[in-house]
Amino acid sequence: MTRTKTARELAETYFTAWEEGDFEVLRGLLAEDVDFVGALGTASGVEEALAGLRGLGRVLEKIDVKVRVAEGDEVITWFELHTSVAPPAPTANWMHVEDGKVTRIRVTFDPRGLLAGFERRN
Repeated sequence: MTRTKTARELAETYFTAWEEGDFEVLRGLLAEDVDFVGALGTASGVEEALAGLRGLGRVLEKIDVKVRVAEGDEVITWFELHTSVAPPAPTANWMHVEDGKVTRIRVTFDPRGLLAGFERRN
């Protein structure tokens, strides 16, 4: 029998997979109708969410987790987002889990450094 991962375990796996560029693992963690809202955009459904993660993944260098707090089906991860185009961005990520899948994600950080970095690249 397969044990369902806790919200905390799902968040740990999510961030490890994203940092490693393992989008098949990420796909398995997200509900088909996952809803994402963040500082750089929104995504409805697993394909849009993966596209957003891939996009930022192109410049992602490291995710430095500072703390993760979980209570039931909710988990918040506080981390520094290290990219090749901007200084580290302190970031908060909230996830809601239902039936062993991430159904909602909200992310907040100051996007100015990343936006300026993307502008310099273009």
